[in-house]
Amino acid sequence: MPAKGQMEELELLRLSLAGDLEAWGEIVTRYKRAVFGIALGVLGNVADAEDATQDAFIRAYKNLRRYDLTRRFSTWIFTIVSNICKNRLRRARFSTRLEDESQVPGGADPAIAAVEEERGRLIKEALNEVSPKYRAALVLRYYNDLDYKEIGQILGLPEGTVKTHLHRGKAELRRILEKKGVKGYE
Repeated sequence: MPAKGQMEELELLRLSLAGDLEAWGEIVTRYKRAVFGIALGVLGNVADAEDATQDAFIRAYKNLRRYDLTRRFSTWIFTIVSNICKNRLRRARFSTRLEDESQVPGGADPAIAAVEEERGRLIKEALNEVSPKYRAALVLRYYNDLDYKEIGQILGLPEGTVKTHLHRGKAELRRILEKKGVKGYE
């Protein structure tokens, strides 16, 4: 039996299938940050990520009848946004810089927060230089905390290939960070 949160989500999806736009709005609210995060991580540009996020939810809504209610919705929507991002990268063939998303957490030591912010900025900058096929796997794993199976489903890759992409992506990221003088990254 699904957990209460899952049942509520299933009910929202069923209502959405019946045309209830408020229910769909709740689904969008629940997933928009994660979908945007994936898009930003892959595309590296806030405006492009916003467009990809919007496109993903429009595509998901239009194809909601194809969604299998027995599977996780997150995997389905993450697959949609991942495919949109891959297509945009393929078409555009450009490299952009991730924009600074700096925010000091409330109550944190400003000196520590500044160091962490700079480190995060350098990692995001370096991540943008990683090959897109490896970058997508890294973003899904380390920014969205997905397991290998989910990443494989989203990217359309076998689990072994996901592990390879993650290993190679981390190695590439480490080399880039070392060139930038960032030490102690793992």
